Amino acid sequence: MNGIIIKALSGFYYVLCEDKVYECRARGSFRKSGITPCVGDRAEIEVLDEKKGSLDKIIERKNKLYRPTVANIDKLFIISSFETPSPNAMIIDRLSAIAIYNNIEPIIVFNKCDMGPFDEWAHIYKKAGFKTYVVSANTGEGIDDIRKELSGCVSAFTGNSGVGKSSILNRLIPTLCLQTGEVSEKLGRGRHTTRHTELFAVDGGFVADTPGFSSISFDMDNFDFKEHLAECFPEFKDLDACFFTGCNHISEKGCSVISAVKEGKISSSRHNSYKEILDELKELKPWQAVKKQKK
Repeated sequence: MNGIIIKALSGFYYVLCEDKVYECRARGSFRKSGITPCVGDRAEIEVLDEKKGSLDKIIERKNKLYRPTVANIDKLFIISSFETPSPNAMIIDRLSAIAIYNNIEPIIVFNKCDMGPFDEWAHIYKKAGFKTYVVSANTGEGIDDIRKELSGCVSAFTGNSGVGKSSILNRLIPTLCLQTGEVSEKLGRGRHTTRHTELFAVDGGFVADTPGFSSISFDMDNFDFKEHLAECFPEFKDLDACFFTGCNHISEKGCSVISAVKEGKISSSRHNSYKEILDELKELKPWQAVKKQKK
């Protein structure tokens, strides 16, 4: 039977096949081949009894993200909140770039609109070409818009702890009753309430609540990502070609991106995030990426 891994705990993989969940162990061949199954994997299993099975094969993935490990994601919902913690442009921009690089649609969500307006933030990301939603898990405002986006695909929620990822999921799927955490006034962020990655069925699709601070890891050893970073900022693509081939969009004369920033067509915060990410990657050489692939 074919299914999807919805949870992985302590060496067991829980595979949903035809509206039934089977607890599976992976065959020894996985260890020999170096393949580690993960949540979101499409898999072939052999059914052993009414509740158990063996995991036989992982169907080719379209993408895979790390820390936490989750595969075959269609949409990444990047959640921010009004305050404690307030939105962080660098985190939003970093995560959205990673999503685009991995052929995942990033969707920007600002939660807790009952606490105050998000007009300036929403304007930045709508202008950049992202689907952007302003919601309140507390009042339910805008939650139906998120529900429509989840239909028929596999999605993941990510963002700082304390922004309300679990609260939004509880609104979407009231029967979940996921634990939510208090926000520390001293630290300005919430306690981690999600301890493992799990897919939940919602409106014909699946959504993953992912544990951790900003959840999706930033692969600092991916030279190819460095080479394509500008393509991961969609507002850069709509401009006329720069004067120089291979322009880095930092300080080059005749750069259309720099001109667009000066003219207000591109947000300065977005361009600053681009420069900071590129600066982190600038010392990376092609052979480092090759070395990593061999590990």
